[in-house]
Amino acid sequence: MDGHGGRRNKAEQDATIVEVGYALVSAAFAAAVILGAVAGPALLFGLPPLLSAVLLRVGLTLAPIAFVVRVVSVLVRFRRAAQPSQPGRTNPDS
Repeated sequence: MDGHGGRRNKAEQDATIVEVGYALVSAAFAAAVILGAVAGPALLFGLPPLLSAVLLRVGLTLAPIAFVVRVVSVLVRFRRAAQPSQPGRTNPDS
């Protein structure tokens, strides 16, 4: 919705859909990289069982946290950037 309580136009809807898609894909990539970096050695190498279990648990804990943090940060940044300039003031991007 725009700052005046009206409906979004098609361009705004498309921009929102693209931004949500970007947030989800980049968050999934970040989570996969973190999971691979932390839990990967436990799966690839013959580590002691305790160390392997700890690495898997830490990786499975950090990956969803990274996913949520990435989605929220992208969407918050998009929402701030989408705010219209104040009436009567010059837009710095113009």
